[in-house]
Amino acid sequence: MKKGAFLLTSLLIAGSLLMSACSDSKEAAPTNNTASTTEQGSKNQPAQAPGGESGLKEPYTAADMSKLPATAKQRTDTIIVGLTDPSGAFTPYFTQSGYDGNVNSLLFSSLVTVDEKGLPIPDLAEKWDVSDDQLTYTYHLRKDLKFSDGSPLTADDVAFTWTILFDKAYDGDSMVPTLAVKGAEAYKEGKAKTIEGIKVIDPQTISVTLEKPNATALVMLGDKVLSKAYYGKDYKFGQLDYIKKLHGSPVGSGPYKLEKFIPGQEVRFVANENYYKGKPKTEHFIYKTSEGDTWQYLETGEVDYASFSATTENIEKLKSLGFVNIIPYTPSTYGYLQVNLGHEALKDKKVRQALAYGLDRQSIYVDANQGAGSIANIPASPISWAYTEEGINPYKFDTEKGKQLLDEAGWKEGAGGIREKDGKQLVIHYLGSKSKQSDIFIAVAKENFQALGVKFDPEVFADFNSLVSKVDSGDYDLVSFSTPMLTDPSDGIVQFMDGEIKGYDNPKFKELYEKGLATSDIEQRKQVYKEIFQLLNDELPIIFTNYKKTVYGYNGRIDNLSVSPFVGLANSLPDWSLKPAQ
Repeated sequence: MKKGAFLLTSLLIAGSLLMSACSDSKEAAPTNNTASTTEQGSKNQPAQAPGGESGLKEPYTAADMSKLPATAKQRTDTIIVGLTDPSGAFTPYFTQSGYDGNVNSLLFSSLVTVDEKGLPIPDLAEKWDVSDDQLTYTYHLRKDLKFSDGSPLTADDVAFTWTILFDKAYDGDSMVPTLAVKGAEAYKEGKAKTIEGIKVIDPQTISVTLEKPNATALVMLGDKVLSKAYYGKDYKFGQLDYIKKLHGSPVGSGPYKLEKFIPGQEVRFVANENYYKGKPKTEHFIYKTSEGDTWQYLETGEVDYASFSATTENIEKLKSLGFVNIIPYTPSTYGYLQVNLGHEALKDKKVRQALAYGLDRQSIYVDANQGAGSIANIPASPISWAYTEEGINPYKFDTEKGKQLLDEAGWKEGAGGIREKDGKQLVIHYLGSKSKQSDIFIAVAKENFQALGVKFDPEVFADFNSLVSKVDSGDYDLVSFSTPMLTDPSDGIVQFMDGEIKGYDNPKFKELYEKGLATSDIEQRKQVYKEIFQLLNDELPIIFTNYKKTVYGYNGRIDNLSVSPFVGLANSLPDWSLKPAQ
């Protein structure tokens, strides 16, 4: 997998809705934008984050549907949602951005999806078996599955999908190639014509065998299925460029079919009569991709659905529209301050802990955002099944505790109140992206760190790529980032394993990381991740900052709408229906 492509994808899907995959790459720290269009990320019921005040804790029902704009009233069989313009690469595993992923989430179904806690549930596969040694996964497909062109979907299509992901020419962002599938390396090197570990048992049954256990394999391998007859017709080992020609005319198994893509304007869908759950209740669906004011689009009825930061101001404004239902939502992400562990002062855990105690995160991430956030202390979202606060230090704002730790670390107050050690001042060079949130952070951090006796030196970048280049050069102490959407708890900690967080090399952490992937038993994994979270909460190789809170406003005529932090709208969208306009 190419790191650059992963980073690009994670940037594009920030703050979004429909994501069905995740990555270990960093994103820009979340900004305090008033509104955003529907982007990639999510799954079924909204969840509440602990901590902080929220202006909306339960779904809100529209109070006056007579205020519904005429434009929205006139629609009888069409629902419109805003989306940043996709590239048109609508083949799963070959998308160019998260926005392409929004589109193919409606065009393609998966073998396995996840529920509101990120736990696997059936989709195209009605059930599965996992061998006692956790190495062989057997998927049992539903009978009579069809692609959108009416052709049958069988185990051969699944085998084809997995096989091309291990082709030496594959350079997409799928995590499947990271799995140790038996015989996959031999196939990739051209030493075998098939992958030994992939076995088609019958048209509805397929198994795959790994060389070592991986608890994420069930969902990872259970992703979207490509038609072998369509996408594999011209396949030759080592040659995958031909698939690009098929991006604009996808054949999938999802609830909708692509009707038309008009770059810069919209993506039009029509209900798929061959969808295994039955034809969707709403015939037409449109992603409106033209640039514009999200508030204006919702107010005028040009879109039926939009996302906003969960500030009191935004919530009250949405309520005042009268025709809007509102649901609160917490994305499966976390914000953090990446620490340069290569710098001598920051190698000391006590210094990192002092900075965490000395930073008023409540003021920065909760109060300044009118409650649209909560404090993070572990690398997992509150909606994760692995989330825990047991044995977790909340690092409540405590300047005196921070001072005490700096004293213990040998940093004594020197000239001008700045702490010194071995003739060097304690200076924190901070990097941030240009945003309102960065302005708030810098103002509060400067005052907080001054109280600790730490010199604060901020640098703000208008261009995120420039910020990343600065980070790569090593010329920084702290930098604000946010994760992309996280499905499995391992997603939130992989950056401590893969070299993303340079300078963190703890054998105990590595042992626990492998242990967390070595079993599929949720209760056993919970215990392992609790240990991991407690370890990272104490060592602070990064300083955890915040969880975001969002609200979604949508046309009160829409029934059966729900949003997930892992799969987004895709799971509920086939059931959306439009009530008659008043």
